[in-house]
Order: sequence, then structure tokens, then C-alpha cells
Amino acid sequence: MTPVSETVTSAPPQAAPKPTPAPKRSKRKQWIKRNLPPILLISPSLILVGVFVYWLIFSSVGTSLTNNHTMPQVMGAEEVEFVGLENYANLLRDPDFLHSLRNLGLYTLVFLVGTMFFGFLWAWILEKRARFEGFFRSVLLFPMAVSSVAAGVVWRWLLSPTEGKNSSGLNRIFESLGLTGLENSWAQDSKWGILAVTIPAVWQLSGYVMALFLAGFRGIPNELREAARVDGANEWQLYRHVLFPQLSPVALSAVIIIGHMSLKVFDLIMAIAGKDAYQTMVPAIDVYNFISGRQDYANAAAVGVIMLLAVLVLIVPYLVHTAREDKR
Repeated sequence: MTPVSETVTSAPPQAAPKPTPAPKRSKRKQWIKRNLPPILLISPSLILVGVFVYWLIFSSVGTSLTNNHTMPQVMGAEEVEFVGLENYANLLRDPDFLHSLRNLGLYTLVFLVGTMFFGFLWAWILEKRARFEGFFRSVLLFPMAVSSVAAGVVWRWLLSPTEGKNSSGLNRIFESLGLTGLENSWAQDSKWGILAVTIPAVWQLSGYVMALFLAGFRGIPNELREAARVDGANEWQLYRHVLFPQLSPVALSAVIIIGHMSLKVFDLIMAIAGKDAYQTMVPAIDVYNFISGRQDYANAAAVGVIMLLAVLVLIVPYLVHTAREDKR
């Protein structure tokens, strides 16, 4: 019997099925699942910052461009008109406000120099692993824990302007030691009273700068010091060419922090000299006086905007510098 041969024909290969695109709804669900929890977590902070920082800034800028100088205008009984930059021009022509700016400049300069000098000096001493380092570090940091109002009450007594046998505070100490030439009217001095207020300010914040520099010192590897000494560097060359360059970011951060704090000084001066002392007047106290005494919201807002611009001039270059360093 002859076998019958069967011809088998193979079917042509079929193309692989194209993957069906995921529906848009599923992608949206994935995005929500991935991003919604973080958004919900930070949304309270975003809302608070948006309302109490940025909205108030824009509101202050808008108020500073109006003639809202009286209580009837604040209450809506009288019309408020747009006056542009008139309030700023009047402030910059006002001798009293220029005096406040001068005081703020002197205060900021002396405050910066004093805190940076004493903060670095104490950090340098403690960096030598001195005995009782923990005790001295606590003593130097303690003033920062005291509120400015409490410190101001004590320093108001220490800076008492009374001289002679009835003196008190520092003048009494000078009187007892026979150093009558050092007695003065301190914060009530007609020309340099603002410099007396920098004494408690430097006392209070030098410990903070000390902590920053001390952390910077301790963060420098010992290998760098040993390599410099092996190369024959003396102590001054070690600090100048090795340690100081390593501390430059710390010093820049300290200048920015202390600088912007000095531009906003208010509570310490209020506690020591009060709101009416012409010798120690600064823009922050001008804002308080404009609002509390005159209900002059337009000029108060203009002074606040000027203070904001001063802080931005100090901080924005630092932020730009930091952003550039991060990209490298």
C-alpha cells in the first residue's frame, strides 16, 4: 500500500500585537497617587506662608502707594486715593526718617563688627580644646536664650544715664573705680546714643556667631592642618592659607543672619530706650509710631517696604551665590 504524502503548509507569521496605550485615566490616577500625599503635607505651610507673608507683602506695597493717613480712611469713612511713590519721596526728604536710617546704618555696622569679632575670638579660644570648654560654651550661649525684652530691661538699668554720686549701673561701677571719665549718658547721648544699644546686642548674639565658627573649626579635617605643618607653615600661615578659606562659607552665613537681624531691630531698643527716644530711633520703631500714634498706615507701609528692600539687598546676592555654588 502506497503511503499518502500530506502536504503541510505553514501559516504566515503574524505580527506581534501592538501594546495598547494605557488609558489617560489610569495615568492620572498614578500621578495623583504619587503626588497628592506630598502636596497635602506641604499645603498647610504653603497656605500660611502665602497668606501671612506674601499676601501681606503685596498688601503693604499697595497701601504704601495710597494716601491712607487717617483713621477715617482706615475705617472706610473717607476715600483712599492712589498717590504712587509720593509717600516714599516724602519719607526720603524727612530729616527724622533720614536720622532713623543713619541710626540703623550705625547700629548694623557696629553690631556686625562686634558679633563677628567676639564670636570668632571665643570660637578660636575654645577651638584650642581649653579646659572647662563645655562650661564656657554654655555661658557664652546663654545670652541668646534670654528674650530681647528681658535683656533690655536689665540693660536699661546698666545703661542708666545718671552720673555722679547718684549714678547706677555701669556709671556706678566707673564711679566706684574712680574712672569718672568713662561715665556718660549712654543711650540718651544726642549723637551716638544708638551705639550704646549695640552693646547688649553684641552681648546677646556673639555666642551664636561663636557656635557657628566653632562648628566650622571642628568640621575642618585634621589632615589639612597636619599637611600644612609638614610643609613648614607656621601658626599664622596655617590660619591664613588653610583654615580661613575653609571658614569663609560660615562667615558669609553669619554676616547674612546677623545683618538681616540688625536691619529689623525693634524689641531691644523699645525695652531700653522706648518708642519716643530720638537718639535711638530706627525704621522699625517709626513703623510702630506711625500706626499706634497717628494711624498713618500709608507711611508705615512705606517704611516697611523700604526695610524689606534693605533686607533683600543683603540676602539676594547670598542666595544667588549659594545657587551658583550648588550647580558646580
